[in-house]
Amino acid sequence: MSVPVTPSTRTVVFGYHTMGCLGFDALLRHGFDITAVFTHRDDPHEEIFWESLADRAADRGIPVHFPAWEDLRSDGFRTLVGEYQPRFIFSFYFRWMLPNAVLSHAAGGAFNLHGSLLPRYRGRAPVNWVLVNGERETGVSLHHMVSKADAGDLVDQSAVPIAPEDTAFTLFGTLERAAITVLDRSLPSIRAGAAPSRAMDLTAGTYCGGRTPADGMIDWNWPAARIYNLIRAVTHPYPGAFTALRKARLMIWWAVPFDSSTGRPGEVLAIDRDGIVVGAGQGAVRLVTCQLAGQPELPACALAIATGLRVGEMMSAPGEKP
Repeated sequence: MSVPVTPSTRTVVFGYHTMGCLGFDALLRHGFDITAVFTHRDDPHEEIFWESLADRAADRGIPVHFPAWEDLRSDGFRTLVGEYQPRFIFSFYFRWMLPNAVLSHAAGGAFNLHGSLLPRYRGRAPVNWVLVNGERETGVSLHHMVSKADAGDLVDQSAVPIAPEDTAFTLFGTLERAAITVLDRSLPSIRAGAAPSRAMDLTAGTYCGGRTPADGMIDWNWPAARIYNLIRAVTHPYPGAFTALRKARLMIWWAVPFDSSTGRPGEVLAIDRDGIVVGAGQGAVRLVTCQLAGQPELPACALAIATGLRVGEMMSAPGEKP
């Protein structure tokens, strides 16, 4: 049976990604009246693997807006949001922080869904950072929005384990399921005006900035486990980890740690049908799937390479960060 909609449930959604769609669906499921959606246009330089919140809203006849970053602090934008008379504001993976002038429209509260166990991994790209850092657990958190990033009081959160073989893509799927649990558990109390509010100790947490494709460069002096964690954190559909082969960029789309106590960092130690073994600062890494610049993605064993060669000496293009 559907939940009756009342004027006190008028809601504006800021969102993007599949998480935006899950949040949108959960709000409707719990009787929130979504009066407008603010989202982002897809970037043609990104590998889009998520559902479209814009399409989801448009299919229901809900107004959709695509604000530019500079719009958010304008008087006109604040007025536009206010015209939708929201009692609640929700942010589901919207990429920009909302100013207090916008949040102040939500007399019933403004809430954000974040992909980590806050206060740990506040900030950008938490699903990638937890893998880069070799964490064994993460989660999702729903919290009150304030002017500081991911710093408002907690409403609810749910932890999930990180499997050794997880990539950012598979981990994201696990977080999506946890997000549904958190929203279904929390939205009834929010709708009733009785949202939990538990202060976070930010001194016990961490903050991470955004990542760029340049952050995927492999340092072969790292231990094999750290190299593996970087690769799985940024493999498809993310920009990928990379090194150099004869000064050309070599993307490493998949690799696994390999037990070895011989060889120098970056040295090709062995080649067989299972891949190419490359020495690391501690242990070695077996390259499984690679892509040399300008060529298709292939099994690593298809590369024209010989033992004893060293990878990792990168030639940067002018003005490019390697």
